[in-house]
Amino acid sequence: MLFVLSAVVIALIVGRHWLDRAALAAVLSHVQSLGNWGVAILSVLYVFACILFLPGSILTLAAGFLFGLVKGYAAVAVGSVLGASAAFWIGRTAGRDWVRRKVEGSAKFAAIDRAVARSGFKIVLLTRLSPAFPFNLLNFAYGVTGVTFRDYFWASALGMAPGSVMYVYIGSAMKNLADVFSGSTAPTALQNGMYALGLAATIAVTVVVTKIARRALNEAAGLTAN
Repeated sequence: MLFVLSAVVIALIVGRHWLDRAALAAVLSHVQSLGNWGVAILSVLYVFACILFLPGSILTLAAGFLFGLVKGYAAVAVGSVLGASAAFWIGRTAGRDWVRRKVEGSAKFAAIDRAVARSGFKIVLLTRLSPAFPFNLLNFAYGVTGVTFRDYFWASALGMAPGSVMYVYIGSAMKNLADVFSGSTAPTALQNGMYALGLAATIAVTVVVTKIARRALNEAAGLTAN
């Protein structure tokens, strides 16, 4: 299993810019074949994705497609929080100077930095709920602010949940449609209706929460989220 995990991680690093999508599909297919171990490995992949600035949305959709809503979300929730935490500590320690250079001159980050000094947990939570901020860079950037790791950890875990649920749900819906078109399953009209209703409700709630968070963040930090 250690060999398999190492091979998957190496494959992810080699595919830094997702140039070989066929290889990525092959890796994810192998991860699915590992069952519950695959769920754990997907979490580890998510950690590396956060550190290497890879688009987590792809893995989040894949989690829902490969493992369904419950297991898929578990993989994403664990992996995204651990990945965000790892990036935070890199930004606070070895990568501190590099992170400062990356955010230097950013009016948005300057506003966040000031607001974090007053209310760290609230600001981290709101920026996680709002899609106006680059997720991967923000993970590192919070390391150079005064927010405590405890506030950062719990605010990130809560703030990332709505978006993660939505993407995992979409991934699982894609799998459901793929099964229907392939003829491997024949869900009833009621099942299809419930699935569609659940997906619509998930997206609607996420959109509403995002708008509320953006408005509250503007008020708290004086930002303009475009």
